Amino acid sequence: MDWIYSVILGIVEGITEFLPISSTGHLIVAGDLLRVPWDKNILSTFEVVIQGGAILAVVAYYWRDLVRQASTIGSDRGVQRMWLGIVVACIPAVILGALFGSKIKAALFTPSVVAWALIVGGVLMYVIELRPRQARTHRLEDLNLPQAILVGLAQCLALLWPGFSRSASSILGGMLTGLDRPTATQFSFYLGIPVLGGATLLDFIKHRHELGDAGLANVAIGFVVSFIVAYFAIGWLLRFVSGHDFKGFAIYRVIAGILILVLVATGVISNTLRV
Repeated sequence: MDWIYSVILGIVEGITEFLPISSTGHLIVAGDLLRVPWDKNILSTFEVVIQGGAILAVVAYYWRDLVRQASTIGSDRGVQRMWLGIVVACIPAVILGALFGSKIKAALFTPSVVAWALIVGGVLMYVIELRPRQARTHRLEDLNLPQAILVGLAQCLALLWPGFSRSASSILGGMLTGLDRPTATQFSFYLGIPVLGGATLLDFIKHRHELGDAGLANVAIGFVVSFIVAYFAIGWLLRFVSGHDFKGFAIYRVIAGILILVLVATGVISNTLRV
């Protein structure tokens, strides 16, 4: 019956990876509530690997744009500026992850820490949405380096505080630097390709021997389900942000964080480290 766990976790990953609500928090709760009978290290590696399905969904969703950009990057200054911005925005996360990633996981990867990240991030998101601002960047091709650097630094908040959400931190960082909501969301998607793709690949290389205990078929199922669900989640979010703000997500985050704290306090889920 392990394949059922793979399907459910794949659905959770696919829905939550790019929505600003923390895939980490939802996977922790889902894994504990399902009582997945895998070792915690195996489960953590499984979750990182099926994250690759969500990343592949971004590539599939934007493949026409990616092909066009690859064919014009030598002459199109806008495409050059966009990808330079993506590379620059990746640097802080890569450095921070390499230096402190394992230490942060070992010290902070607990449900209660994730719950507070959801709550604080939700409050911050709501406050940012209340703040009047004038977006000045409406296309990724118009992104400038200072904006990219600030988004990259904002993204590090998700590494420093598990459960804050990489997508939330990068989207909010983009909005604060002058990107409109759809452009900030799209930039978060593109930024996830190298950042999350690299993390997935490294984790797979380091812990691939552990995945056999979960069953390679189960890993494949989780990966495929994550890909399919994430593909539709990306399209839905892009349509949503074209006419709505993130206040609803902010409220959801606070409610989800409080619920996790209640589940921990009542012993329904354990507050032990996940790694």
